[in-house]
Amino acid sequence: MHSEAGKGVVAMVCACLIWGFSPLYYKLLEHIPPLEILAHRTVWSFVIFLCVITLQRRLGDLRRVLGAPRRAGIVLLAAMSISVNWFCFIYSIQVGRAVEAALGYYIFPLVAVLFGWIFFREALGRVQGVAVALAVLAVSMLTYGFGVAPWIALVVAITFGFYGVIKKRLDAGPVVSVTAEVALLAPVGLIILAVVHGQGGGHFGQDAFESGMLVFSGLITAAPLMLFSYAARRVRLSTVGLLQYINPTAQFFCAVVIFGEPFTFWHKLAFGLIWAGLALYSASSLRQERAARRAAIAASTPV
Repeated sequence: MHSEAGKGVVAMVCACLIWGFSPLYYKLLEHIPPLEILAHRTVWSFVIFLCVITLQRRLGDLRRVLGAPRRAGIVLLAAMSISVNWFCFIYSIQVGRAVEAALGYYIFPLVAVLFGWIFFREALGRVQGVAVALAVLAVSMLTYGFGVAPWIALVVAITFGFYGVIKKRLDAGPVVSVTAEVALLAPVGLIILAVVHGQGGGHFGQDAFESGMLVFSGLITAAPLMLFSYAARRVRLSTVGLLQYINPTAQFFCAVVIFGEPFTFWHKLAFGLIWAGLALYSASSLRQERAARRAAIAASTPV
C-alpha cells in the first residue's frame, strides 16, 4: 500500500493491535499496584510526547493550549477522564476481568452515538436507536445474570465516551492536546511515585527488567495515539470506526484464550447483543457515508 489512504490503514491497524494486545504487557506487571503503573505510564508518555513536539517545533502550540484558562480547563477534564479509563483498564487485567474491559470498548461506539445525541443534538436514526437499545439490554442481562452491574465495562465505555465529547470542544491538534493532558497529569504521577517510593514500596529501580517495562509503558501509550492521529488524517471516518473493532477483539482474545478467563452463558448473551448492535450501527454508518458521497458527486457534476 503506497497511497496515503493505504498508509493510514496500516497505521490504524498497528495502533489497534498495540491497544488490543497490551493486556499481555500489563499482565506481566500484575504484581505492581495499578495506581503505580498508571503514574509511570503518565510520566513516561509525557516525556515521549514532549520530545516529539519539541522535534516538531510545536512547543509554542502546547504553551497556547495550556496558557488559556478555558482551554486548560477542558484539557484537565479530558485528562481526568482518560486517566480513570486507563486505571480501570489496568485494574481489570490485574483482577482477572479483562473480558469486561473488552466489553466496555465494544460498547463505546454505541455510547458515543448516545452522547452525540445528548450533548450535540446529533440525529439518532432508527437503526442507531436499536443498536443503542441492544447495548442497554446487554448490560441489563449481565446485571441480572451476575447480580451486579458490569461496572468496569460501564466505566471504560462512559469515560472514553466523555473523553470524546470533551475533545470535540478542544480546538487543538491531537498530538498537542494529548501532550497537554499528560503534562497536567505528570506532576500528579510524580507525587504518587514519590509517596510510594518514600514508603519503601516503589518497584522502579529494584530490577532492571521491571524498570524497563515501566518506562516502556510510556511508549505503548504514546505510539498508538500517534499512529491513530496519522491514520485519522488519511482514512475515511467509517473505515477508522470499523478498524477500531480490532482493539476489543484482540483484548477479548487475550482474556478468554490466553488468560483463560471464564466466558459464561451471560457473557455470551451480552456479547451477542453487543455484536448485533455494532453490526447494525456499522451497516447504517456505511450506508450514510455512501449516500453522502453520492450526493457530493451529484452536486459537483455540471448539469
